[in-house]
Parts: sequence; C-alpha cells; structure tokens
Amino acid sequence: MNDSKIRRPSFASLLRAPVTVRRALKVAAIVGTLLIAINQGDVLLAGEMPALWKIALTYFVPYIVSSYSTAALLREQARAAK
Repeated sequence: MNDSKIRRPSFASLLRAPVTVRRALKVAAIVGTLLIAINQGDVLLAGEMPALWKIALTYFVPYIVSSYSTAALLREQARAAK
C-alpha cells in the first residue's frame, strides 16, 4: 500500500484515545493520591480540608503527564510500523 495514503492519527486524537484516557486515569489516581498524602497529609491529619484547587491540580498534573507520554509512545509506534 502507498505510504502517502496511510493516515496517521493526530496527536490530539491519540490524547483522546480510550487506551490513553484509561492509562492516564489510573496513573492520576495512584500518583495523585500519593502526592496528596505527601503534600497535604499534615492538613488532612489536622482534620482540615486543603484547598480544592490544590487537590484538583494534584490529580490533573499526573493525568496530563501520563496522557502526553502515552500519546507520544503511540505516535512513535505508528511511525515505526510504516
């Protein structure tokens, strides 16, 4: 088959791929929880609630990092398969 007719998925579509989203959610749940325990553990143990934006960012950052790395890996695999 002619390589010019093979369409490779865009990076944005790789970010939205189910495999990417599932992996990123798992990583964010594990890493985010560990980071909250490390960074906000003293606040939680004191019976207080950390700022919600801090909690959201603590889960969002590992989600983004995992999404990017998974999409980059999928893109490299697609390039190598040609």
